[in-house]
Amino acid sequence: MTAETGSVLLFDKPAGVTSHDVVAQVRRERGVKAGHAGTLDPFATGLLLILLGRATRLQRFLVGLPKTYEAKARPGWRSSTGDPEGVLTLTGRVPRSLQLPTGRIRQRVPMTSAVRVDGERLYKKAHRGEIVLTPEREVEIYRAELTGAASTGFTGDYFRYEIECSAGTYIRTLIETLEDAYCCELRRTAIGPFHVVHAGKEYGLEEIAELVPGVRDFLR
Repeated sequence: MTAETGSVLLFDKPAGVTSHDVVAQVRRERGVKAGHAGTLDPFATGLLLILLGRATRLQRFLVGLPKTYEAKARPGWRSSTGDPEGVLTLTGRVPRSLQLPTGRIRQRVPMTSAVRVDGERLYKKAHRGEIVLTPEREVEIYRAELTGAASTGFTGDYFRYEIECSAGTYIRTLIETLEDAYCCELRRTAIGPFHVVHAGKEYGLEEIAELVPGVRDFLR
């Protein structure tokens, strides 16, 4: 791949690093312009599409693709951020229902997101302790299946879900609809036609044009 041709690299992001960190590392290694198509929170793992060279121009086509996640919910607890990085509070209350909503729903963007409000990313405001009314979004949950559960003593209980959803969905916010539960693990397994099992594979522009609607016309 050269900067003139461009490609999309499938990367399996580990926990504990930001999407920006991953892109910066690949940029240094490859020596070309790089970006990504859809942020993963630091605690989350899984598929990150890294755009290299001319492929950075395709971000708007890739960022809107539907996503598939595997999520682990911990019941009887609440998190100030909806994930393991927040302040955790033991409530001891088991969710009345394990069913997650599907179809079109509205979500309020969490304070820990990278969405800009008044020209500044929300997570920066949150780090200062500032609280603002965040915008709402309409998203679509195509499928939310309970795939497993385990009990190792109450504080070790958890439920596992597989979720297919539209771009822009906040899985931790979806898990919070269970009330007394938070998303303790999250893994993105697919973005549109791309799957994490193919991590390490690199797709050229022509291959992307075959898989993603609108790309071929844009490249002409």
